[in-house]
Amino acid sequence: MAKDDYPVTPGVRFLREQGIAFTPRPYAYVERGGTRRSAAELGVDEHIVIKTLVMESGPKEQFLVLMHGDREVSVKQLARELGARSVAPASEATATRVTGYQFGGTSPFGTRTPLPVLAERTIFELPLILINGGKRGFLVELDPRDLRRALAVRDVDVAID
Repeated sequence: MAKDDYPVTPGVRFLREQGIAFTPRPYAYVERGGTRRSAAELGVDEHIVIKTLVMESGPKEQFLVLMHGDREVSVKQLARELGARSVAPASEATATRVTGYQFGGTSPFGTRTPLPVLAERTIFELPLILINGGKRGFLVELDPRDLRRALAVRDVDVAID
């Protein structure tokens, strides 16, 4: 792949502005294929493919949760960690409105609205991760420590195997 043979999304622009090194990893997007599909197509373990979930604890209280592709989020544990009554996934319309990204192509980088970012703590134990670059069918490979350099990340322990 040529150096610039990938989409230049708000996420890519953000990473460039922050001086974060990344490797573009495009793949053929399949509706509802999720991280299982992208991992299989790219030949990687689904555990290192990190999904970006838009969650909310109220109508105007959206935030991002970064989670291993092969794990789910315990919304009860997440609510406890946040001290919130409840937490739920944001609607597709809300997610698109606050991030500026199409559902299925949400990146934690370069969101339309700056959002708090919570990350499963074990993500930072990995040698590398693949995370959405801001378009369906486009992941970026990077060092998970660069998440901390680029974003104000709060660690959480909310994974369900």
